[in-house]
Formats: sequence, structure tokens, C-alpha cells
Amino acid sequence: MNITLPIPSRWGISAEVGGRPLIWGTVEIDSIMDQKIEGSINFRGVPIPIQGYWTENTRHIMFDSPYATFSGNLSIYDDPSINTRHFLINGRLQMKQTSMMAGEYGTWVASTNAPLGQGGGIPQGESQIPPVGAFTTSDYLNGAVNRGQQTAE
Repeated sequence: MNITLPIPSRWGISAEVGGRPLIWGTVEIDSIMDQKIEGSINFRGVPIPIQGYWTENTRHIMFDSPYATFSGNLSIYDDPSINTRHFLINGRLQMKQTSMMAGEYGTWVASTNAPLGQGGGIPQGESQIPPVGAFTTSDYLNGAVNRGQQTAE
């Protein structure tokens, strides 16, 4: 079954780089045309353009910002009780030479939600409850979490 990412979409994202604490932000996916992604990522209040690729049959996403390369895989969790489809991407990142953390590796997780039935049709959860990353990034995305950092708005 093909799974289509919701477009346009706004995702909450958290990342850990080089063993340093998590940073929080948002990812906007504005378009996907011929597997090419365009959008922006925002960790410090200023959206930075991203470009990359979405491979639907493997559920793999890769995108670059001027400061890092992100790669990950999509999981989907449906919750019919609240009519919600949770989209969750887990992956790795590498900081580029333009970053103060050049060469460092890390991990990232991003999530967004859509009404059940969007992005691929019939319900199909991979498990009954998504991992905690879906809830923490969703809370950030919806403004429910205050971490004492500048927001991504």
C-alpha cells in the first residue's frame, strides 16, 4: 500500500547532536514533486530552506539544510478512537562544514498528525500506540511544551 505524506504539512522535530541535549523545532514540507521535497526547517526562529527526496515504496526521506543532512524512515500509527493518523519519522543526521558542530552525528524524530484516512487511505496501524517521540514532538508542535528555549514560531 502506498503511503503519501500529508502535503503541505508542519512537523514537530527534536534532535540530539554529538551527545548534546535535545533541540526542538519545526519542519515544513511544502511540496513533493517527482520524489523531490521542498520546505523549511526552523530551530531558532528563522526558517531555513530544505530540499531532499521522498521514496514512497521504502518510506525513506532525506533532506539537506545548509547546516545538516537528515535521513530517516516513516512509521504510521492509526488511532481510530480519536480519528487520527500519527506520522513519525526517526533518523540520523550529520552536521555540515557550515555548522559549528561540523562532522558531528546525531539522531532526530519528527511527527505530525492528520485525520484518519488521509495519506494512504484505510486504517493500518503498525502498533496500537505510537512511540513517545510522537507525543513529545506533537506537544512541541502544538505549543504545549515550554523548554525555556526560543520557540520556532
